[in-house]
Amino acid sequence: MRAVIVTEPGGPEALRLGETADPVPGPGEVLIAVRATAVNRADLMQRRGLYPPPPGASDVLGLEAVGEVVEVAVGTETPLAPGDRVMCLVGGGGYAELLVAPASNCIPIPAGMSWTDAAAIPEVFITAFQGLVRLGWLQAGDVALVHSIASGVGTAAAQICRAIGARCIGTSRDPLRAEAAAPWGAEALAVGDDGFAPQVLQMTEGHGADVVLDLVGAKYLHDNVACLARGGRIVLTGLVGGRKAELDMGALLARQGTIVGSTLRGRTADEKALIMSEFSDWAMPLFAAGTLAPVIDRVMPIDDVAEAHRHVEADAAVGKVVLLVAP
Repeated sequence: MRAVIVTEPGGPEALRLGETADPVPGPGEVLIAVRATAVNRADLMQRRGLYPPPPGASDVLGLEAVGEVVEVAVGTETPLAPGDRVMCLVGGGGYAELLVAPASNCIPIPAGMSWTDAAAIPEVFITAFQGLVRLGWLQAGDVALVHSIASGVGTAAAQICRAIGARCIGTSRDPLRAEAAAPWGAEALAVGDDGFAPQVLQMTEGHGADVVLDLVGAKYLHDNVACLARGGRIVLTGLVGGRKAELDMGALLARQGTIVGSTLRGRTADEKALIMSEFSDWAMPLFAAGTLAPVIDRVMPIDDVAEAHRHVEADAAVGKVVLLVAP
Protein backbone atom coordinates (compact mmCIF):
# COMPACT_ATOMS: atom_id res chain seq x y z
CA MET A 1 0.00 0.00 0.00
CA ARG A 2 1.00 3.64 -0.38
CA ALA A 3 1.76 5.51 2.82
CA VAL A 4 3.54 8.66 3.96
CA ILE A 5 6.95 7.66 5.29
CA VAL A 6 9.44 9.64 7.38
CA THR A 7 12.88 8.12 6.99
CA GLU A 8 14.71 10.78 9.00
CA PRO A 9 13.23 13.40 11.37
CA GLY A 10 13.09 16.87 9.87
CA GLY A 11 10.95 19.49 8.21
CA PRO A 12 8.09 18.91 5.78
CA GLU A 13 10.64 17.89 3.15
CA ALA A 14 11.23 14.73 5.21
CA LEU A 15 7.80 13.40 4.21
CA ARG A 16 7.80 10.82 1.42
CA LEU A 17 5.07 8.81 -0.28
CA GLY A 18 6.23 5.24 -0.59
CA GLU A 19 5.22 1.60 -0.50
CA THR A 20 4.93 -0.33 2.74
CA ALA A 21 3.42 -3.62 3.83
CA ASP A 22 -0.34 -3.87 4.12
CA PRO A 23 -1.47 -4.00 7.77
CA VAL A 24 -3.29 -7.10 9.00
CA PRO A 25 -6.09 -6.80 11.56
CA GLY A 26 -5.82 -8.79 14.76
CA PRO A 27 -8.43 -9.73 17.36
CA GLY A 28 -10.80 -6.85 18.05
CA GLU A 29 -9.67 -4.90 14.98
CA VAL A 30 -10.96 -3.93 11.55
CA LEU A 31 -9.13 -3.15 8.32
CA ILE A 32 -10.18 0.14 6.74
CA ALA A 33 -9.69 1.38 3.18
CA VAL A 34 -8.83 4.99 3.94
CA ARG A 35 -10.58 7.73 1.97
CA ALA A 36 -9.27 10.75 3.89
CA THR A 37 -7.27 11.78 6.93
CA ALA A 38 -6.31 15.14 8.46
CA VAL A 39 -3.25 16.98 9.75
CA ASN A 40 -2.75 17.43 13.50
CA ARG A 41 -0.06 19.15 15.55
CA ALA A 42 1.02 15.75 16.82
CA ASP A 43 1.88 14.78 13.23
CA LEU A 44 4.22 17.76 12.95
CA MET A 45 5.92 16.83 16.22
CA GLN A 46 6.30 13.18 15.20
CA ARG A 47 7.76 14.23 11.85
CA ARG A 48 10.40 16.23 13.74
CA GLY A 49 11.20 13.26 15.99
CA LEU A 50 9.64 14.85 19.09
CA TYR A 51 6.53 12.68 19.57
CA PRO A 52 7.05 8.96 18.92
CA PRO A 53 3.99 6.73 18.49
CA PRO A 54 2.76 4.75 21.50
CA PRO A 55 4.06 1.18 21.88
CA GLY A 56 2.46 -1.10 19.32
CA ALA A 57 1.12 1.73 17.15
CA SER A 58 2.04 2.21 13.49
CA ASP A 59 4.99 4.52 12.84
CA VAL A 60 3.11 5.97 9.86
CA LEU A 61 1.78 9.44 10.68
CA GLY A 62 -1.91 10.12 11.16
CA LEU A 63 -4.08 9.97 14.29
CA GLU A 64 -7.46 9.81 12.53
CA ALA A 65 -9.00 8.60 9.32
CA VAL A 66 -12.26 7.90 7.55
CA GLY A 67 -13.01 5.12 5.14
CA GLU A 68 -14.79 1.85 4.44
CA VAL A 69 -14.42 -1.31 6.50
CA VAL A 70 -12.74 -3.94 4.33
CA GLU A 71 -12.33 -6.75 6.83
CA VAL A 72 -13.38 -7.56 10.38
CA ALA A 73 -10.90 -9.80 12.20
CA VAL A 74 -12.20 -13.25 13.09
CA GLY A 75 -13.78 -13.34 16.54
CA THR A 76 -14.22 -9.56 16.79
CA GLU A 77 -17.47 -8.63 18.51
CA THR A 78 -18.73 -5.56 16.67
CA PRO A 79 -21.76 -4.47 14.70
CA LEU A 80 -19.40 -3.23 11.97
CA ALA A 81 -19.32 -5.11 8.68
CA PRO A 82 -17.42 -4.79 5.39
CA GLY A 83 -18.66 -1.78 3.46
CA ASP A 84 -19.55 0.29 6.52
CA ARG A 85 -18.40 3.91 6.46
CA VAL A 86 -16.51 4.84 9.64
CA MET A 87 -14.39 7.52 11.26
CA CYS A 88 -11.74 6.42 13.73
CA LEU A 89 -9.01 7.45 16.16
CA VAL A 90 -5.71 5.57 16.12
CA GLY A 91 -2.25 5.86 17.62
CA GLY A 92 -0.81 6.16 14.12
CA GLY A 93 -1.24 4.96 10.54
CA GLY A 94 -3.84 7.37 9.14
CA TYR A 95 -1.64 8.68 6.30
CA ALA A 96 -1.99 5.46 4.32
CA GLU A 97 -4.28 3.61 1.92
CA LEU A 98 -5.07 0.91 4.48
CA LEU A 99 -5.41 1.22 8.24
CA VAL A 100 -5.96 -1.18 11.11
CA ALA A 101 -8.02 0.19 13.99
CA PRO A 102 -9.73 -1.24 17.07
CA ALA A 103 -13.36 -1.77 16.15
CA SER A 104 -14.35 -0.06 19.40
CA ASN A 105 -12.52 3.10 18.26
CA CYS A 106 -14.63 3.51 15.13
CA ILE A 107 -17.82 5.57 14.81
CA PRO A 108 -20.26 5.08 11.91
CA ILE A 109 -20.39 8.12 9.61
CA PRO A 110 -23.90 9.60 9.40
CA ALA A 111 -25.73 9.07 6.13
CA GLY A 112 -25.16 11.94 3.75
CA MET A 113 -21.96 13.19 5.40
CA SER A 114 -19.06 13.51 2.96
CA TRP A 115 -15.69 11.90 3.46
CA THR A 116 -14.00 15.28 3.80
CA ASP A 117 -16.46 16.54 6.40
CA ALA A 118 -16.13 13.32 8.39
CA ALA A 119 -12.32 13.50 8.26
CA ALA A 120 -12.39 16.91 9.97
CA ILE A 121 -14.27 15.62 13.03
CA PRO A 122 -12.61 12.88 15.12
CA GLU A 123 -9.44 14.27 16.67
CA VAL A 124 -10.50 17.87 17.22
CA PHE A 125 -14.12 17.44 18.23
CA ILE A 126 -13.38 14.53 20.55
CA THR A 127 -10.46 16.45 22.09
CA ALA A 128 -12.70 19.45 22.69
CA PHE A 129 -15.53 17.26 24.03
CA GLN A 130 -13.15 15.44 26.34
CA GLY A 131 -11.67 18.68 27.66
CA LEU A 132 -14.82 20.75 28.04
CA VAL A 133 -17.51 18.21 28.85
CA ARG A 134 -15.95 15.05 30.32
CA LEU A 135 -13.09 16.66 32.27
CA GLY A 136 -14.15 20.31 32.48
CA TRP A 137 -17.79 19.61 33.46
CA LEU A 138 -18.87 22.61 31.41
CA GLN A 139 -22.47 23.63 32.13
CA ALA A 140 -24.92 26.11 30.66
CA GLY A 141 -24.08 29.60 31.91
CA ASP A 142 -20.41 28.79 32.55
CA VAL A 143 -17.54 30.78 31.05
CA ALA A 144 -15.06 28.79 28.94
CA LEU A 145 -11.69 30.25 27.98
CA VAL A 146 -10.40 28.50 24.87
CA HIS A 147 -6.84 29.12 23.73
CA SER A 148 -5.78 28.80 20.07
CA ILE A 149 -9.38 29.44 19.07
CA ALA A 150 -8.63 29.35 15.32
CA SER A 151 -7.27 25.81 15.51
CA GLY A 152 -9.30 22.72 14.75
CA VAL A 153 -9.81 22.08 18.47
CA GLY A 154 -10.61 25.74 19.08
CA THR A 155 -13.29 26.00 16.40
CA ALA A 156 -14.80 22.72 17.62
CA ALA A 157 -14.74 23.95 21.23
CA ALA A 158 -16.57 27.16 20.31
CA GLN A 159 -19.39 25.13 18.79
CA ILE A 160 -19.59 22.80 21.79
CA CYS A 161 -19.83 25.81 24.12
CA ARG A 162 -22.68 27.22 22.05
CA ALA A 163 -24.48 23.87 22.02
CA ILE A 164 -24.25 23.65 25.82
CA GLY A 165 -25.22 27.26 26.39
CA ALA A 166 -21.87 28.30 27.83
CA ARG A 167 -20.06 31.55 27.10
CA CYS A 168 -16.85 31.14 25.10
CA ILE A 169 -13.88 33.52 25.11
CA GLY A 170 -11.36 32.54 22.44
CA THR A 171 -7.75 33.64 22.37
CA SER A 172 -5.03 33.99 19.79
CA ARG A 173 -1.89 36.09 19.55
CA ASP A 174 -3.09 37.19 16.11
CA PRO A 175 -6.08 39.56 16.39
CA LEU A 176 -7.58 38.29 13.13
CA ARG A 177 -7.30 34.65 14.22
CA ALA A 178 -8.86 35.55 17.57
CA GLU A 179 -12.01 36.44 15.59
CA ALA A 180 -12.08 33.09 13.77
CA ALA A 181 -14.77 31.48 15.93
CA ALA A 182 -17.06 34.52 16.02
CA PRO A 183 -19.61 32.72 13.77
CA TRP A 184 -20.25 30.33 16.68
CA GLY A 185 -20.52 33.04 19.30
CA ALA A 186 -16.96 33.04 20.65
CA GLU A 187 -15.74 36.40 21.96
CA ALA A 188 -12.31 37.34 20.65
CA LEU A 189 -9.37 38.08 22.93
CA ALA A 190 -6.05 38.96 21.29
CA VAL A 191 -3.21 37.97 23.64
CA GLY A 192 -0.36 40.47 23.94
CA ASP A 193 2.98 40.28 25.72
CA ASP A 194 1.31 41.35 28.98
CA GLY A 195 -0.88 38.23 29.08
CA PHE A 196 -4.64 37.84 29.16
CA ALA A 197 -5.82 37.41 32.77
CA PRO A 198 -6.79 41.07 33.36
CA GLN A 199 -8.85 41.13 30.17
CA VAL A 200 -10.67 37.89 31.05
CA LEU A 201 -11.54 39.20 34.50
CA GLN A 202 -12.73 42.49 33.00
CA MET A 203 -14.84 40.73 30.35
CA THR A 204 -16.49 38.55 33.01
CA GLU A 205 -16.90 41.33 35.62
CA GLY A 206 -14.46 39.59 37.95
CA HIS A 207 -15.97 36.10 37.70
CA GLY A 208 -13.17 34.57 35.59
CA ALA A 209 -13.20 31.34 33.58
CA ASP A 210 -15.00 28.28 34.89
CA VAL A 211 -13.16 26.08 32.38
CA VAL A 212 -9.90 26.79 30.56
CA LEU A 213 -9.13 24.60 27.54
CA ASP A 214 -5.40 25.10 27.04
CA LEU A 215 -3.51 23.91 23.97
CA VAL A 216 -0.50 26.14 24.74
CA GLY A 217 1.02 24.97 28.02
CA ALA A 218 3.74 26.56 30.12
CA LYS A 219 3.58 30.06 28.63
CA TYR A 220 -0.06 30.46 29.71
CA LEU A 221 -0.05 28.72 33.11
CA HIS A 222 0.32 31.84 35.27
CA ASP A 223 -2.51 33.72 33.57
CA ASN A 224 -4.72 30.61 33.42
CA VAL A 225 -4.60 30.40 37.21
CA ALA A 226 -4.88 34.17 37.67
CA CYS A 227 -8.16 34.36 35.72
CA LEU A 228 -9.67 31.12 37.02
CA ALA A 229 -13.12 31.32 38.63
CA ARG A 230 -13.64 29.83 42.07
CA GLY A 231 -13.83 26.06 41.58
CA GLY A 232 -12.58 26.44 38.03
CA ARG A 233 -10.93 23.72 35.96
CA ILE A 234 -7.88 24.05 33.70
CA VAL A 235 -7.72 21.23 31.15
CA LEU A 236 -4.30 21.03 29.49
CA THR A 237 -4.26 19.34 26.08
CA GLY A 238 -1.17 20.75 24.37
CA LEU A 239 2.32 22.03 25.02
CA VAL A 240 3.23 24.19 22.03
CA GLY A 241 4.12 26.98 24.50
CA GLY A 242 6.49 24.86 26.56
CA ARG A 243 6.53 22.00 29.07
CA LYS A 244 7.81 23.63 32.26
CA ALA A 245 6.49 26.61 34.22
CA GLU A 246 6.45 27.90 37.79
CA LEU A 247 3.09 27.44 39.53
CA ASP A 248 1.76 29.67 42.29
CA MET A 249 0.08 26.91 44.26
CA GLY A 250 -1.33 29.42 46.71
CA ALA A 251 -3.26 31.11 43.93
CA LEU A 252 -4.62 27.75 42.76
CA LEU A 253 -5.66 26.82 46.31
CA ALA A 254 -7.35 30.18 46.87
CA ARG A 255 -9.53 29.52 43.83
CA GLN A 256 -10.23 25.89 44.78
CA GLY A 257 -8.94 25.19 41.29
CA THR A 258 -8.08 22.02 39.41
CA ILE A 259 -5.53 21.33 36.68
CA VAL A 260 -6.07 18.22 34.55
CA GLY A 261 -3.77 16.93 31.81
CA SER A 262 -5.29 14.98 28.92
CA THR A 263 -4.29 13.56 25.54
CA LEU A 264 -6.12 11.13 23.27
CA ARG A 265 -3.20 9.42 21.55
CA GLY A 266 -1.68 7.88 24.68
CA ARG A 267 -4.95 6.43 25.97
CA THR A 268 -5.71 2.72 25.79
CA ALA A 269 -8.16 1.36 23.24
CA ASP A 270 -10.69 0.77 26.03
CA GLU A 271 -10.36 4.35 27.29
CA LYS A 272 -10.78 5.71 23.77
CA ALA A 273 -13.79 3.44 23.23
CA LEU A 274 -15.56 4.91 26.25
CA ILE A 275 -14.77 8.50 25.23
CA MET A 276 -15.86 7.89 21.64
CA SER A 277 -19.08 6.17 22.70
CA GLU A 278 -20.04 9.11 24.91
CA PHE A 279 -19.05 11.57 22.18
CA SER A 280 -21.07 9.72 19.56
CA ASP A 281 -24.19 9.64 21.74
CA TRP A 282 -23.89 13.36 22.54
CA ALA A 283 -22.56 14.84 19.31
CA MET A 284 -23.88 12.85 16.36
CA PRO A 285 -27.48 14.09 16.77
CA LEU A 286 -26.07 17.64 16.89
CA PHE A 287 -24.15 17.09 13.65
CA ALA A 288 -27.32 15.73 12.06
CA ALA A 289 -29.23 18.82 13.21
CA GLY A 290 -26.52 21.20 11.97
CA THR A 291 -25.76 22.48 15.48
CA LEU A 292 -22.21 21.15 15.11
CA ALA A 293 -20.31 21.24 11.81
CA PRO A 294 -16.74 20.42 10.78
CA VAL A 295 -14.56 23.44 10.01
CA ILE A 296 -12.29 22.81 7.02
CA ASP A 297 -9.58 25.24 6.01
CA ARG A 298 -8.65 23.32 2.86
CA VAL A 299 -8.68 19.87 1.26
CA MET A 300 -5.46 18.64 -0.33
CA PRO A 301 -4.38 15.39 -1.99
CA ILE A 302 -2.10 13.15 0.05
CA ASP A 303 0.60 13.79 -2.57
CA ASP A 304 0.76 17.37 -1.24
CA VAL A 305 1.29 16.29 2.36
CA ALA A 306 4.48 18.35 2.74
CA GLU A 307 2.68 21.54 1.72
CA ALA A 308 -0.18 20.66 4.08
CA HIS A 309 2.31 20.41 6.96
CA ARG A 310 3.85 23.75 6.03
CA HIS A 311 0.42 25.39 6.04
CA VAL A 312 -0.48 24.06 9.51
CA GLU A 313 2.99 24.75 10.91
CA ALA A 314 2.75 28.38 9.79
CA ASP A 315 -0.47 28.83 11.82
CA ALA A 316 -2.20 29.71 8.56
CA ALA A 317 -5.13 27.28 8.88
CA VAL A 318 -8.49 28.04 10.47
CA GLY A 319 -9.95 24.67 11.37
CA LYS A 320 -8.71 21.47 9.73
CA VAL A 321 -6.53 20.63 6.75
CA VAL A 322 -7.92 17.42 5.25
CA LEU A 323 -5.83 15.05 3.14
CA LEU A 324 -7.58 13.01 0.43
CA VAL A 325 -6.10 9.52 0.24
CA ALA A 326 -8.52 7.99 -2.29
CA PRO A 327 -11.38 9.37 -4.44
